[in-house]
Amino acid sequence: MPGGGVMAIEGTADLTRIEAPVTLKAYLICAFAAFGGIFFGYDTGWMSGVLATPYFIQLYTPFKYDFVNGAPINMDPKDFGLASSDKSLMTSILSCGTFFGALLSGDVADFIGRRPTIIMGCAIFSVGCILEIASTNQEALFVIGRLVAGLGVGFISAIIILYMSEISPRKVRGALVSGYQFCITIGILLANCVVYASQGRNDTGSYRIPIGVQFVWAIILAVGLFILPESPRYHVKKGELERAARDLAYVRGQPVDSDYIRDELAEIVANHEYEMQMIPQTSYIGSWMACFKGSITRPNSNLRRTLLGAGLQAMQQLTGINFIFYFGTTFFQQLGTIKNPFLISLVTTLVNVLSTPISFWTVEKYGRRLILITGAIGMIVCQFITAIIGVTAGREDNPNNGPATSAMIAMICIYIFWFATTWGPAGWVIVGECFPLPIRARGVAISTASNWFWNCIIAVITPYMVGNSAGSANLGPKVFFIWGSCCCLSLAFTYFLTPEMKGLTLEQVDKMLEEVSPRKSAGWVPTTTFAAEMGRTHDDKAPLTEHPAGVPETYQPHYQSA
Repeated sequence: MPGGGVMAIEGTADLTRIEAPVTLKAYLICAFAAFGGIFFGYDTGWMSGVLATPYFIQLYTPFKYDFVNGAPINMDPKDFGLASSDKSLMTSILSCGTFFGALLSGDVADFIGRRPTIIMGCAIFSVGCILEIASTNQEALFVIGRLVAGLGVGFISAIIILYMSEISPRKVRGALVSGYQFCITIGILLANCVVYASQGRNDTGSYRIPIGVQFVWAIILAVGLFILPESPRYHVKKGELERAARDLAYVRGQPVDSDYIRDELAEIVANHEYEMQMIPQTSYIGSWMACFKGSITRPNSNLRRTLLGAGLQAMQQLTGINFIFYFGTTFFQQLGTIKNPFLISLVTTLVNVLSTPISFWTVEKYGRRLILITGAIGMIVCQFITAIIGVTAGREDNPNNGPATSAMIAMICIYIFWFATTWGPAGWVIVGECFPLPIRARGVAISTASNWFWNCIIAVITPYMVGNSAGSANLGPKVFFIWGSCCCLSLAFTYFLTPEMKGLTLEQVDKMLEEVSPRKSAGWVPTTTFAAEMGRTHDDKAPLTEHPAGVPETYQPHYQSA
């Protein structure tokens, strides 16, 4: 195997030694990688505010605004805004770009590595920002800029999750990957702060400043990744075992000749060899089709894993969270009883940021599956209460709807709390954990593309669902009946299809999926290592037997009752 001649790849059957102790260095590396979430969050956040900025509205409509008195000229303030079609196009085109960027990123990450792919995404993203800033009232140029920026965000959002999952220690992987979601919330908050500060300007700075700030995130992430190591699992996939050992030692804070590094690397290599026997290498098209092979009824099949990753990301979007962060400002304007919708949007974003760190503890304490189920139930309750208030005491034609409107805002904030502590982070954590190494990059790419596909769909249809322009449904608060119903679907998906992966290495996740159903997964306990399975331990006593197909004989199931 190329690059593997210097060190003997032998591991251990001792489950306590398949990963080095967690060090501060590992925390810091993953924390910096999570910074990529700033891109996702900031780009989500600034668009909502800019769409409601008076100067920006003037650029793309015939309407005029009196900046001295702070009111539109000769028209109802509720009618002062972009057409639903313009809001739909400007918002959704980014998600269209990210969809294709995420799909392409899997191939690029397997070809040149995880780290260079993220750096490439930063460069593409910067080009898109330049085009957005260069536009004045040229809608085509602005839209093209959003599309190009989306390609870059697609690269970053998919491969950051892949990179973090592959380098994070198993005991804190959920918490560290949750940091990605936390950075998304910080990005949204920063965007809302910048938009809030610039929205009253009577010049192009009202939208160019929020867009231009994004260059800072691209520079910080790209420069930092020149310093960080490549994923050791990428090197194993390429057969570069010396480089894998070197980068693993750097990530774990251990000498390259440490027993911990030898044993963990042997486990990764043995698992990769096992998976390669299960997923033989074929043509380029065949390698993509491998993501969809197997029976949908078997939890460990590639098809089922792809359904899990893509389905969770779809369910995450269908909770309706980006309705608040994309169109929250304009939605609050349309309620007619909120004096400062920009401030309310800032409050909802602040709730998102302050709630997310709770998941760092809950995702490791209670596990991914339980918090997803709990979060879905919490969101269902909040969304249906919001919708019921909105069609009763909170109706716009009710002159005394002030308290009801305040109650709706409170329920929306509680709903955001449930999302931020459960579905926001846990959805990304599971996507990074559920795929075997041979298809991991493409599996994560497909899952992230699913996120952006449904993000795009929501961005396209939502302005027509809640807008009050011609051809729009003007649902208002009734839209929360739709989001609540979608959360019921998310609850069912989690209960029947989502396994528990807390505390397992990525290699142990593979074995757990082979042996138990999602509903029993929380009680599964590993009792051997892949190195032992593949005869790669330095204390082996006897060789393994083989089945006629050449696949090593698997050991007996290791499920133990919880």
